[in-house]
Amino acid sequence: MNPLIERANDALQTLASQVGQNFYPHYHLAPPAGWMNDPNGLIFFNGQYHAFYQHHPYDENWGPMHWGHATSHDMLSWQHQSIALAPGDLWDKDGCFSGCAVDDNGVLSLIYTGHVWLNGEGDDSAIREVQCLATSQDGIHFDKQGVVLNPPEGIMHFRDPKVWFEDACWWMVVGARDERDHGQVLLYRGNSLQQWQFMQVLARADDSMGYMWECPDFFPLENEHILMFSPQGLAAKGYLNRNLFQSGVLRGKWQPGADFKPSQPFTELDLGHDFYAPQSLLTADGRRVIIGWMDMWQSPMPTKADNWSGCLTLPRELSIDCDGNLLIKPVREVEALRQAGEFITSMTLAQEKQLLHENCQSLELQLTWDTTASHAERYGVQLADAQGTGGKVSVYVDSQANRLVLDRYYPQYGLTGYRSVVLPEQGVLSLRIFIDSSSLEVFINDGQACMSSRIYPTEHERCLSLYAENGQAQLLHGEYWQLVAKSLR
Repeated sequence: MNPLIERANDALQTLASQVGQNFYPHYHLAPPAGWMNDPNGLIFFNGQYHAFYQHHPYDENWGPMHWGHATSHDMLSWQHQSIALAPGDLWDKDGCFSGCAVDDNGVLSLIYTGHVWLNGEGDDSAIREVQCLATSQDGIHFDKQGVVLNPPEGIMHFRDPKVWFEDACWWMVVGARDERDHGQVLLYRGNSLQQWQFMQVLARADDSMGYMWECPDFFPLENEHILMFSPQGLAAKGYLNRNLFQSGVLRGKWQPGADFKPSQPFTELDLGHDFYAPQSLLTADGRRVIIGWMDMWQSPMPTKADNWSGCLTLPRELSIDCDGNLLIKPVREVEALRQAGEFITSMTLAQEKQLLHENCQSLELQLTWDTTASHAERYGVQLADAQGTGGKVSVYVDSQANRLVLDRYYPQYGLTGYRSVVLPEQGVLSLRIFIDSSSLEVFINDGQACMSSRIYPTEHERCLSLYAENGQAQLLHGEYWQLVAKSLR
């Protein structure tokens, strides 16, 4: 085994023995220990799913990036494998940054960004980033093949390749930052994974769309093409762009040899506090699924006290409905994690709180509200202590603002504030809410919108309740299930 990989695995094993369980997830992919950020190399290969990710195995902070690796048969129950990539060669000595995985005639191949600081660690004014290749014969151990693509003249920030095969050749998109500090996505074509030709700037930012476009992904969906990316430097606009960095899509038309023609403006994919760098894969049966990093840069991360940080979202299927709306839903595989369910009968809440569950650790909750018959100023669901004091997270309708709000309050960690989406117009609000040890994901009206946020309740702040304030609210029905996945650290 590569000595750098061996040393990293040894360090990870030692650190994993010191990981605390306070917030470690039950059914989300997290590192055995150490740091995790972007998902990389999502692929179905030789009968199982592979998820690679940006990883620092030596401690819980961001550091020289390795590639962690896990495998699964359902995208939910994960088995951790040996670390796949470690920095140390001339072209990646300061980090094996984000990238992708492809099946090259039966060879699992990783295309990633080799990162080198030229003026000292953290100095983004002088870096070199190149695209590199690593291959595996067994799907677990990888051999680096070196640099396969250098940046264009005048561009330093050049990273996060996503590769696919189409029209009898390979294609690659790469995120970049041009000389005017505008983000862009570059398109390349290759006859092999080692020979690439620049084709065009697939899309570029104007003055309002950010200085760097990270983690691009480009794929067909129904009769459209979706350019998914994470722009850095967007200004907040009302309820939108509230996080440090965003992730979203441009929808349009494209075919090989032609320009990409967006038909709609940039749209955020997730309106919660913690969602970044999503990457897509095709499932065994052809569904387009995305997984993102469920954290945010420069946000407090209380799990560091337990020697780990970072986790990934639930896998989410993308589709387009008959009205042309982009839908985002949890993959149907999650239903196999359900234990015996509990029904919630129709009820009218008036100036009251109704306890559903006393110790909510790992749960899926479905609720359907009649918004036309509900007049309370606020109504929804809350995870808190029995009195509703201390740390808490609430998902509620704000009738005056006509918005659904995800509000978290953990002042001891410096995590307070809310995110929200506009309420649907049809008078019925259906919610699927997934609660894990340190996360909450809300899917609204069968995929019309979603919000994802990290949460940090103590063992006494896990009482799940329905409530209504200043008026009454009508719950049509509901149900919840404990969720159990066979996730191994």
